Amino acid sequence: MFHVQKPDLIQLPSTAQLIRSTLIAALSAIVILFTVVFPAEYAIDPTGIGRSLGLTEMGEIKKELSKEAEVDRKLDEPKKEEILKPKNNQSKLFQKLFNIFDTTANAQEVENWRDNTQLIIQPGATAEWKLTMLKGQVVEYQVIVEGGRINFDLHGHGSGKSETYEKKRGGSTGSKGRFVASFDGEHGWFFRNRDKASISITIKVRGDYSNIVNKS
Repeated sequence: MFHVQKPDLIQLPSTAQLIRSTLIAALSAIVILFTVVFPAEYAIDPTGIGRSLGLTEMGEIKKELSKEAEVDRKLDEPKKEEILKPKNNQSKLFQKLFNIFDTTANAQEVENWRDNTQLIIQPGATAEWKLTMLKGQVVEYQVIVEGGRINFDLHGHGSGKSETYEKKRGGSTGSKGRFVASFDGEHGWFFRNRDKASISITIKVRGDYSNIVNKS
């Protein structure tokens, strides 16, 4: 039978030591929260340490992916154009006025876009239009579809990696937003026309990229 010697009270940590250890643990947790967790999860980096460690970039990518998922959700909602479809002469006049205003607004915005490209895709045909980007570079875009609905996949590939940023399989009449390159490579759109008529696609982009790759 073993007898364990009861420790002397002097060997036990004092109340002050326990409080000091608790404070050190709490401060360590706060430091980790602000230098690791916040930058990596929410792109919040008040100290700047997260960006130097590459964690803030991870948080920014997560935020962008979350925004893009929300865009996908909205694209899958019931077709809004059914709500806007003219039902009488008055609504037709309103639609024409809206189209004129939208065309004028787009024309005024052209100078703010770095590049503006138009593609004509025949029935059953495909096209690929991409930008050469480095990891972390950001591009804003607007895609205008005329003459029908187009299937597309906005994705990137390169450096042995691939990632989809946005896609539409049920047919899209256009989209706009922004995306962050997750790695060095080519990032852009793959289009497929499943309608019975040719479709015109206008792509407007601005941001950080070095080259346009048109494989249509």
